[in-house]
Amino acid sequence: MSMRWRLTAWYTGILAVTLILFGASIYGFVRYYTYEEVKKKVDDQADQILSSQNVTLTQGWDLQLTPKQALRLEDARIFWQLNNYAVGLMRRSQGLQERDIAFPVPAIEDIGKKGLFQKITINGNSYILYERAVYLDDTIVGLLQLAADTNAEDRLMERMKTILLIGSSITLLVASTFGLFLARKSMAPIGKVIEAANGIQTGNDLSVRIDYDGPNDEIGRLIGTVNSMLARTEGFYNELDEAYSAQRRFVSDASHELRTPLTTIRGNVDLLKKVWSGEEGARPPMDEEQLRSLSLDAVSDIADESQRMSRLVNDMLSLARADAGQTIERNMVPLLPLVEEVVRRAQFLPREAVWVQGDLKVLEGASIIGSKDYLQQMLFIFIENAFKYTAEGSVTIDAIRAGEQIGIRVADTGIGMDRSEVPHIFDRFYRADPSRGVTPGIGLGLSIAKWIIDEHGGSVEVMTKFGEGTTFIIWLPAVFNALPE
Repeated sequence: MSMRWRLTAWYTGILAVTLILFGASIYGFVRYYTYEEVKKKVDDQADQILSSQNVTLTQGWDLQLTPKQALRLEDARIFWQLNNYAVGLMRRSQGLQERDIAFPVPAIEDIGKKGLFQKITINGNSYILYERAVYLDDTIVGLLQLAADTNAEDRLMERMKTILLIGSSITLLVASTFGLFLARKSMAPIGKVIEAANGIQTGNDLSVRIDYDGPNDEIGRLIGTVNSMLARTEGFYNELDEAYSAQRRFVSDASHELRTPLTTIRGNVDLLKKVWSGEEGARPPMDEEQLRSLSLDAVSDIADESQRMSRLVNDMLSLARADAGQTIERNMVPLLPLVEEVVRRAQFLPREAVWVQGDLKVLEGASIIGSKDYLQQMLFIFIENAFKYTAEGSVTIDAIRAGEQIGIRVADTGIGMDRSEVPHIFDRFYRADPSRGVTPGIGLGLSIAKWIIDEHGGSVEVMTKFGEGTTFIIWLPAVFNALPE
């Protein structure tokens, strides 16, 4: 059974119980007060008859009512009957005589056993019968019986019962119909949630959102939560998809980069095996000097490609540590000695451009909380990158300050790049188009540098123009005039 049917059944059941209790209560109260009113009227008449000496004892112990008393009872629609136990005589009202009705007369010892009032039915007519004993010197000599016709009250109660039953049934039917309608309308947004969930389950469109223009009630908050969950799920899925795509590109590019040095090493090894195998016809005709020169060239190629593979593996290891969330050990590092050491060691790097040290005065008294080794590695990456793409001209390093930030600037006058390339230069294995196939490299250095900068809470600014050079400004949060540890 669906939820809307269960809700309708619950609502209908609760309403049915409520109507039954309400109808029964109303019926009971009306019935009680209706018949109590009749009993009170009969009781008042009996009190008036017995307390005002309206019963007389005549010669022969005859009990009778005066004409006035009889008329008053007739006006009140009350029938009377007087029973004289002493002489065995019974007198009845005119109405009883006309209807040929006589109330049952109990024995003296049974008077009062059934109570003052009792409900009787005679000839299909219902009456409320009231009985009071008549005493003479503490001796029961007679019985006064008064009866009120309750046919009108009975018909009223039957009509009321019918009205309550029919009204309750119609109310239940209408309430059930409207309850089912309201339940369907209330559950309609839940249906949309189910449809959206099924759409996501059977497809891959996470951009689905549930439209809802109702009030901000429980259903509205539920749909808002589901939409927020879908948005977060879509974000996570896109991030995972991008990460998976990046991983595939990484593996593909790494395999491509490793294939070239491995091919070179394997080719040179095969050549040396043929040269030094000594097999007949395998060794080419050459003298010892030529053989020595060929072997040195092959070994040199193997050494160069091995170094290239070593750098590639080290770079990939650094990126793997970055992906694994590995943190670096941090200490208070003075910036001026660190940069001066980098400047000194950079002049020994292979280069064709002029290495220029600019103004580094702003670094005096400035320190950074970080890793000296990683910061030096980051600066060498930018400097080596500048040397690599500057065939002539100069590469300059200097420092600037902006508030609590220190900017280390590395500027070259090399080939530069198009501005559209800038957003991608920190991607792994990415190299600007002019450098592909011309300048050696694998495109991992700037990715490693960006990770180091991010780990130190810094940022990098790039300014470039094709054919005129590139400037990198590495902004790092600095501590000024810090006490040495």
